[in-house]
Amino acid sequence: MGLTGIQIYKLLPQTNCKDCGEPTCLAFAMKLAAGKADISLCPYVSEESKAKLSEATAPPIREFTIGTGDGMVKVGGETVMFRHEKTFFNPTPIAVMVKDSESDDAISAKLSKISSICFERVGKKLCVDMVFAKNEADGAKFMALLDKVAATNKPFVIASDNLETLKQAAEKYKDKKPMLYAATLANADAIAEIAKATGLSVVAKGNGLDEVSQVTSKLLAAGVKDIAIDSTPKNFKDALKDNVFARRASIKQKVKEVGFPTFNVISDYAKDGMMEAVIASGLIAQYAGIVVISEPDPAKILPITVSRMNVFTDPQRPMVVEQGIYPINNPDENSPVIITVNFALTYFIVSAEIEASRVPCWLMIMDTEGLSVLTAWSAGKFVADAMAIYVKKTDITQKVKHRKIIIPGYVAQLSGEFQEELGEGWEVQIGPREAADLPKFLKMWKL
Repeated sequence: MGLTGIQIYKLLPQTNCKDCGEPTCLAFAMKLAAGKADISLCPYVSEESKAKLSEATAPPIREFTIGTGDGMVKVGGETVMFRHEKTFFNPTPIAVMVKDSESDDAISAKLSKISSICFERVGKKLCVDMVFAKNEADGAKFMALLDKVAATNKPFVIASDNLETLKQAAEKYKDKKPMLYAATLANADAIAEIAKATGLSVVAKGNGLDEVSQVTSKLLAAGVKDIAIDSTPKNFKDALKDNVFARRASIKQKVKEVGFPTFNVISDYAKDGMMEAVIASGLIAQYAGIVVISEPDPAKILPITVSRMNVFTDPQRPMVVEQGIYPINNPDENSPVIITVNFALTYFIVSAEIEASRVPCWLMIMDTEGLSVLTAWSAGKFVADAMAIYVKKTDITQKVKHRKIIIPGYVAQLSGEFQEELGEGWEVQIGPREAADLPKFLKMWKL
């Protein structure tokens, strides 16, 4: 069981220096106890206390990184069962399997797709995160495959049942910080030696969580801490059950043997590519630490990554864009002016439709604390007087010679009051209710 705030406070220097960002050491201790701060923020804590606190305040699910540089992924570190309790921190990496038994052309095509597939949604990049390199042929072919995989600069997993091949690959690519797959009851001691010598993370694999726990116990005893767990489920039901059980056991019962991110090789039991996407999305929603699919198909990657983004978006912090005037399609002094809220999804949908219309426009984004149009109107944040104050503060009148402004159709009732608040010379126009109708509306717009 973790330490209480008072227990943590007794291990702190109690100087109330505020260097940690909190007004008192007690306030900092309470944040540490709640898992909302890191002991490294205190510059004066003793090394002995730091060691005790680091262990006591560590998340119940081990957090570690795979890969290096911009492509590095962080897994684990979760502290709650349900997102509304706090938030989920590290989005589940999506890995694509590449085998050395495939043809050179097929491997090159796969790796090219893995590197290039990337979507943008509400300002976030949704891409393939990792490569799962599997050894099915001889050692030389596998090393040749790993050369190509390493060149993608994506984090990768070295998967081989041959200990010599695994050792050789680990030593050659240790600077890339790949993950080793997999330690079992039969080879856990040997894998532990490789992992300790290279400083790499390991997947503990077993037939069910009971066997996996035995493998992790061996690895922990040998000094290996950066571990993911693969219970080798036979179907989606088993995978779901094991993910939930591991999360519950680690968070509720503090069972250290399963306190690691889960590793889900979906391609081992999914019947087809589309089913992989469905299962991957389902497991991401239920605690998957890493998922592996068979093909870098954009039609699968997009729904999986969008589903992941929805799960790992902090529900207490709306997605917002910065308030301001955004020029779209190179507008000039005769271009339409549109005003809307700063909810990120609203901005990206509206701006995409304006771009598609090819009509030059000035898009005014007003800070409504990330609320959508109707929600912001209901909350009194997207109302006539506030909108008028915002418009008058900007330099929009220097950008256009007209005084016409378009509001969302959902708040058409604001048009009269808004026009009155703006003052003489202004004309408030009511735009469409749906963003999809903007292109048609804008093409009919006249100065």
